[in-house]
Amino acid sequence: MPSAFGTVVLCCQEMTEPLQAASPRRRADGEQTHAAILEAAMRLASIEGLGSLTIGRLARELGVSKSGVFAHFRSKQRLQLETVAAAGEVFEREVLAPGSDAPAGIARAYALCEAYLSYIDRGVFPGGCFFAQLLAEYDAQPGPIQDQVSAGQSGWLRLLEGELHTAQQQGELAVHLDPAQLAFELSAPVELANYLSVLYRDNGYVDRGRRAVRALLANAGR
Repeated sequence: MPSAFGTVVLCCQEMTEPLQAASPRRRADGEQTHAAILEAAMRLASIEGLGSLTIGRLARELGVSKSGVFAHFRSKQRLQLETVAAAGEVFEREVLAPGSDAPAGIARAYALCEAYLSYIDRGVFPGGCFFAQLLAEYDAQPGPIQDQVSAGQSGWLRLLEGELHTAQQQGELAVHLDPAQLAFELSAPVELANYLSVLYRDNGYVDRGRRAVRALLANAGR
């Protein structure tokens, strides 16, 4: 497993573990309810933004009492942090894990981009990538959420860069190429495909992202 992959996963774990340690023990039915609330919270935050996610707003979305939601989280901050942590687990499952199954090098760099695009194409979150939304919302707001978003974004770029560096060592990419620059160029169409497919409700932009990624990697191998 590449070290940058571990960095992104560790970021997700660091968000989750302190919350788990502080959580009171819940019965199995309580755990199921808690997970269902977080599923709704992730969907809502992907559309309206994490800053708009409150216990009252989530209660209205679910059609339950505010006190019922409050019993699970006790504060808006805890609700938001647990929602980010849950979304990190989804990203790990839907993007990082399947992408890492490909052989190291150019195949894995492509697989990671494809896994991200598939995650968008399948509408895992109705507002597109949860973390793209979070990045747009918190990029200029210092604090613990921005710190986690920054760490995750850096980990993603380092993950791609590491695979491209491996591809160079394996003779799959030209030796004069800068892996960091190519990682940046690969991320651009992937993230733009996310934004435009949501904005225009048109998954054709996801296909455009796929073609751009294939063209970039094909040109880099010449």
